[in-house]
Amino acid sequence: MQGANLAGCNLAGANFEDADLGGADLSDANLKGSNLSGANLDGADLWRANLMGVEVAPEVLHRALSCRHPGSNQPPE
Repeated sequence: MQGANLAGCNLAGANFEDADLGGADLSDANLKGSNLSGANLDGADLWRANLMGVEVAPEVLHRALSCRHPGSNQPPE
């Protein structure tokens, strides 16, 4: 599913366990209650995606959202 265009899709409750969603467009997608454990989200577009109740490791989500470590101007490694 790497690079897939899933923008605006209703993916509520979907099982993406260990899926490669790197670079996928998930903007405006409904992922409510989905399983993203072990999934690769590097470079995925999650703009306005509904992530309520999603099962995902915090570090994976932080990497996908390009979050920075507290007190740092550098993205996480």
